Amino acid sequence: MRVTQASVVVDGETVGAIECPETGGLLALVGVGADDAPDAWETMVRKLAELRILRDERSVEEAGAPVLLVSQFTLMGRTKKGRRPSWSDAARGDVAQPVINQIAQGLQARGIEVEQGRFGAMMDVHSVNDGPFTVIIEC
Repeated sequence: MRVTQASVVVDGETVGAIECPETGGLLALVGVGADDAPDAWETMVRKLAELRILRDERSVEEAGAPVLLVSQFTLMGRTKKGRRPSWSDAARGDVAQPVINQIAQGLQARGIEVEQGRFGAMMDVHSVNDGPFTVIIEC
């Protein structure tokens, strides 16, 4: 999601925040799937860094824009049947957390400022959408 500011609060403490009123930045809500390819994180890094989705069709990398990375297993919820989502498509925490860390490290290796939520915590995620402009990236 393209944002001008975003933050994550856990137990009253801000654990990650970006503010980018001039360039815009990304709030990346990432769901790791149980069946994701082992190298899918590399594609996610490339897409987050290079997609031309900021103002003036610039990428995060080109604009020097920050990314707030938040793990969100609920994106993997299936709602086709019944009245409760199924989370069986989501990777277990011990599988998903290293993937989230690899994405963060991959973005940082490209010189991108990365802030993060706290894996597995109950997070309050705040954002000011720039647009609004939200894109689903699948790898």
